[in-house]
Amino acid sequence: MRILLIEDEVKTVRIIQQGLEEQQYEVDVAYDGPMGFQLASRHPYSLIITDIILPGFNGLELCKKIREAKIATPVLMLTALGTTDDKIVGLDAGADDYLAKPFEFRELVARIRALTRRGSAPLQTTNVLKIADLEMDLDMKSVTRGGKTIPLTAKEFGLLEYFIRHQGRVISKVELAEKIWDVTFDTGTNVIEVYVNFLRKKIDKDFTVKLLHTHIGMGYVLKVIN
Repeated sequence: MRILLIEDEVKTVRIIQQGLEEQQYEVDVAYDGPMGFQLASRHPYSLIITDIILPGFNGLELCKKIREAKIATPVLMLTALGTTDDKIVGLDAGADDYLAKPFEFRELVARIRALTRRGSAPLQTTNVLKIADLEMDLDMKSVTRGGKTIPLTAKEFGLLEYFIRHQGRVISKVELAEKIWDVTFDTGTNVIEVYVNFLRKKIDKDFTVKLLHTHIGMGYVLKVIN
């Protein structure tokens, strides 16, 4: 599995690269935004890991350029800027996940597994999942509702797939953290709420019939309410 690491701190690069290579990942390194974008455009990486503060142009600009270039590779942002507002800005730029420094290496590996496992998952017996007028094509990694294409990040796609496969059942934040993020749920973070809100806006905002519902104190459910 090939990963692109974009980071200008040499010591951080050395630690992450060595650790990932010990985990059998192949790692390419770029030390600034322009070189990172150039490599991301040339090679089909399984994952891109980028810092926000970079020479040339920062990680947020880099992520926007990657998405504008129609590169769907999952992006994990690493940064010392760890407030909720910072995370939301990063997610809005097109990132799929966000890890604040300092972090434990095992958490980084868990995030990487969660973001990349879709590519190594076994073939599905049903390649198109449906609920109401929403369709998810697992082969094409595309989502439409009422014939309208809905662009999703890799994390949003995984979240929606889990909801569709368990439609009609209330799913807790704990379950989503374990199944989608591959980590133990942290009650001090609202990252799951942020992602669910992003997904809700994309699949429900422009449609009369709402599909994704909140059950206060219990979790979320994807279903059609008549």
